[in-house]
Order: sequence, then C-alpha cells, then structure tokens
Amino acid sequence: MSVLMHACTLVVKILILPLHLVDLLGLYRFYKRVFPVLMYNISFSYNSKMNEKKRELFRELLRFSPRDGPLRLLEVGCGSGANFQHYPSGCKITCTDPNPHFKEYLQKSMDKNDHLVYENFVVAPGEDLSVVEDNSMDVVVCTLVLCSVKNTPKVIKEATRVLRPGGAFFFLEHVEADPSTWTYFFQHVFKPLMYYVGDGCETTRATWKHLEAAGFSDLQLRHFQAPLFFLVRPHILGYAVK
Repeated sequence: MSVLMHACTLVVKILILPLHLVDLLGLYRFYKRVFPVLMYNISFSYNSKMNEKKRELFRELLRFSPRDGPLRLLEVGCGSGANFQHYPSGCKITCTDPNPHFKEYLQKSMDKNDHLVYENFVVAPGEDLSVVEDNSMDVVVCTLVLCSVKNTPKVIKEATRVLRPGGAFFFLEHVEADPSTWTYFFQHVFKPLMYYVGDGCETTRATWKHLEAAGFSDLQLRHFQAPLFFLVRPHILGYAVK
C-alpha cells in the first residue's frame, strides 16, 4: 500500500504545482484574507455537528476556576471565536491568532456572546506567546489549531508556561487515522493539497504523541470519530493539567 500511496501523492503534487508557483510568487497571502471568511461560515456547520462534544469538553472548564475571581482563559488560534458560546459567564478571555484578518469575524462572535469579558486580541503565532505572562492563565484552549502550527511541541510548551500551576490545556483536534485504514491512505495522498486549502493544515499529525510527551501531571485524552468529512473524521479531545 505504501508504494501506491507514494505514487498517488506524487500525482497530487504534480497537479498542485500551480499552487506552489502562486506561493513562490507571494500571491498566496491574498488567500489569507479569504480564509477567515471560509472558516467563519464553516464554523456554523462544524459547531452544529460537534455541539455535544464541545459541551462535554468545556463543561470541565469550571473545575479550574480560581476561588477568588473569574476564570482566566487564553484561546490560542481563536479564529472567529467559534468556542465562545461554550465558555462560562464572566470568564475573562484573551485571544491570539496569527491571521489578523479574523478580527472582523471575531468581533461578531464577541457581540453575540456578551456573557464573557474580552481582555485582548493579539496577532501572534502559538509558538510565541511572549505577550502573555508566565503562570497567568487558569486555562488555555486550542481547537483545530495544532494541525497547522509550525512547531507543535513549542506551542504546548508555551501553553504550559502561561498556565498557573494546576491550570489546564484544553484541546479538540483532528488527527492522523489508524495506519490500517483507507482514511490514513487518503490523508497522506491529499496532504499537499490540504496544506494549501487549509492554510497550512496537515491531516497526518499524530498530535496525541506530543501531548503524551509534554510532561503534564495529568492527561485526559480520548480518540473518537467525528461526524465530518472522512479526511478529518479522526479526532482527539481532552485536557492536560500542568
């Protein structure tokens, strides 16, 4: 199967050569303006299909609220704010995203979710959260982000740095499928195309391995099959305690 996979991947790489050229010419940056529009509209369908899973995950947030004040939450790669509806009332939110063009759609989500207190929106990659102080957050949230960051261990390390002792890193990510499945085969075949369509998204990441290796005091992680397009059906969700 590996020979067939490599052959099919080569065909896909040849077919997307025009996209490579667009990237080399610097024209791909215009897609970064379009991408937030696409993600904002896709988020409604994703949230509808994943509503129960998100409720299941985020109901655990209150476990990490401090006794003397509201929950302090940092969302890394916040996008258009698709998670805001699931956060507890009074929660203080700091948002980061490397794409500044999400801000318009993020504001729409802020306006709809006035039960939250919005502290700041910072244009920054997950690998560099230097604008956030050490031990200053109760919770860090990452959903559909670790598939496209350049350095997953560094993002997790930064999240751990800003968390207070006993704080938690919450995650919901699509991941690589079981190697014995056709989903795994097609994830690898279409990886070059998905990279451009998804603004750096890779469908072949075994993200759970990085979480297991990060040295958290407690890791609650579960694999499941999401009711989505088969390439992104394999998911993990859970939280990890500093």
